[in-house]
Amino acid sequence: MAYFDAASSAPLHPVARQALLASFDEGWADPARLYREGRRARVLLDAAREAAAEAVGCRPDELAFTSSGTRAVHTGIAGALAGRRRIGRHLIVSAVEHSSVLHSAEVLEAAGGSVTQVAVDRAGLVDPVGYGDALREDTALACLQSANHEVGTEQPVGAVAEVCREAGVPLLVDAAQSLGWGPVDGGWSLLTASAHKWGGPSGVGLLVVRKGVRFAAQGPVDERESGRAPGFENIPAIVAAAASLRAVRAEAAEEAARLRELTDRIRARVPRLVSDVEVVGHPVRRLPGVVTFSCLYVDGEALLHELDREGFSVSSGSSCTSSTLTPSHVLRAMGVLSEGNVRVSLPPGAAEEDVERFLAVLPGAVTAVREKLGAPVSGTVAREADVLVVDSLGKRCPIPVIELAKVIGDVPVGGLVRVLSDDEAARLDIPAWCEMRGQEYVGAETAEKGTAYLVRRVS
Repeated sequence: MAYFDAASSAPLHPVARQALLASFDEGWADPARLYREGRRARVLLDAAREAAAEAVGCRPDELAFTSSGTRAVHTGIAGALAGRRRIGRHLIVSAVEHSSVLHSAEVLEAAGGSVTQVAVDRAGLVDPVGYGDALREDTALACLQSANHEVGTEQPVGAVAEVCREAGVPLLVDAAQSLGWGPVDGGWSLLTASAHKWGGPSGVGLLVVRKGVRFAAQGPVDERESGRAPGFENIPAIVAAAASLRAVRAEAAEEAARLRELTDRIRARVPRLVSDVEVVGHPVRRLPGVVTFSCLYVDGEALLHELDREGFSVSSGSSCTSSTLTPSHVLRAMGVLSEGNVRVSLPPGAAEEDVERFLAVLPGAVTAVREKLGAPVSGTVAREADVLVVDSLGKRCPIPVIELAKVIGDVPVGGLVRVLSDDEAARLDIPAWCEMRGQEYVGAETAEKGTAYLVRRVS
């Protein structure tokens, strides 16, 4: 089985395993106690903090260990907002942030605060000018990921940090996806990360708050981790997290070059091997091991099952693999195709022969899914005056798009097709199909049931 989902969670690094087992014997006692066992545990905890701080590029007393990366995000945002509550209650985020950031933004809005989302381009990249335009007198905090978890696009953190610094606004950087590859440059104020993303054990997050940043921890606190992560520290896991971060950093330059070559190979060959494919994410500014593409006329969940049967573990941002059955907010913000979405994220050590086997298997897997979905569908095609109407109500994407593709040739150039759909994914996928196929997306309008999407035939 080839595991190609490292962006979700990287396999446990051998150094992490060794450190975890070794520290079980020394790191079980309370590091706050002064007796021998407590002092031993404190030595391990302090050494891990110093190692992690060196990798981040901060002071050890600026770094706290939390129970997860998500907890670090929630604590960091809540504490920074509370520390600057006299300034205001306005938060800036990008439209493609991790859900943990967006959930924190929802909590702020529910409590009466305000949130501005900065848009991204079709590559998933923010423009620092967008952050500058979003800044207000009552802005308390801005957030920006260092690299996107779904498409791998690396963000211009340094430029955005400078824009925020000039305005006196702290910037929180979610570095979960990138920290294993190198430190985050720029004048950021707060940083969060998660150990299982770089091959450490799950259940360990990092929260860094620079000296001078106003911060007020929320909720009950105690004396541990500077009051920012109450509760007994999981010292063996923390030691393993720090040890693995140091280990992957030592290998990062060489491994990044190797993985970039493999992902470049996937980016170049997938469109040649499979028809109607859109490779998404920035072609250059991206994480070393991540490549994402979307296939027209393919159900994402079905494709992932086909690839799983062939021995490949990959993930998807497609609406069809979401528990809410709605399009990925990242793909929606980018305005790209969501159906048949596949994210390949190679772990360190991924074998070249596995990548070649994936490229050999993929065309057959896509064809198999398309054949299953390409059978005659029960959608009704009718004419209303000079408009061809396709009734896809009750059908999940990609069926509405498939039905559109089947009939677009039945109208004259300049003619209209009106697609009726009640699947939210159609709001993203029909315009994206038009972009790929060179047709004109006219717009959407409320119908008696669902939504009507108008497409004009151009060619």
